[in-house]
Amino acid sequence: MATLDVVLEGLMRRYRERVPVVGKIVAAMIDQGMIGNVHEIENDHIAFRTMGVPHLGIQSLEKIFTHYGYMRRDHYHFAAKKLDAYWYAPPQDYYPRIFISELRVGDLSEEAQRIIRSYTDEVPSDPVDALPLDDGAVVDDFLHRSLWRTPTWQDYQRLAEESEYAAWVIFNRYYLNHFTISVHNLPSPYNRIESFNAWLESIGVRLNDAGGKIKMSSDGLLLQSSTVAELVEAEFDDGHGGKVRHQIPGSYVEFAERRVLPQYAHLPPESIARHHRRDGFETGNADKIFESTYRSQIERQESGGKD
Repeated sequence: MATLDVVLEGLMRRYRERVPVVGKIVAAMIDQGMIGNVHEIENDHIAFRTMGVPHLGIQSLEKIFTHYGYMRRDHYHFAAKKLDAYWYAPPQDYYPRIFISELRVGDLSEEAQRIIRSYTDEVPSDPVDALPLDDGAVVDDFLHRSLWRTPTWQDYQRLAEESEYAAWVIFNRYYLNHFTISVHNLPSPYNRIESFNAWLESIGVRLNDAGGKIKMSSDGLLLQSSTVAELVEAEFDDGHGGKVRHQIPGSYVEFAERRVLPQYAHLPPESIARHHRRDGFETGNADKIFESTYRSQIERQESGGKD
């Protein structure tokens, strides 16, 4: 097994354990006859969140994946959320794209910056530089271990008031933020996101409705939706030498329909490959997908929603 396969399998294994709705969706897809097994799902992309501070952030995490042949592509800026991001094209089409975002920590209030740096300053050098990147098990372990001390519940809450993204990263670190089911490769009628969303809701899956349940690119060729993040039991420092547990937003599942580019519209369906479809991402879409971990979405879910 290639090193990249080991890393990706480790990420997905722990992600599935932490996000039970993944298993629910996959089992229902099999029952519905959309797929025969989980391996028939095309993973459109996976995503990570990072802190834009010395020794960390995009410039650090991307080294892992560029080592395995990923190529950095377009830059995206999210002014209101104080984020930057890049996406990375895989070495072969059967691997997922990667989307890495970064919090512009310097754009936050002085108090929020102080809180974040009180943790991230515990990382004195770029940790990826010390990793044996050809050892998949070591890289997998790195992506799932603490980079700094356990945050206090008070610090987590204070960060969440200003940036829910900051709060998510201070606790979750490099945990996989989401993986993405490629809807367009499913059998009709589920190969259209409108139909797939309707089916998801019919089995009790609640969707992020920030900006509408379907986020569409300006060219109409990239359509995305996502579940609302599931709550996970998290242990915090209580600030007095003890521990306290609270439920906080974890990770979620995304769905993407990439439509065929106009210049390939004449091709028969059986001839369509990944390079014939719309590639990359869209700032407007991603901006609302980020809100899948926001309390406003989770509280709507807990209250039964208003669909």
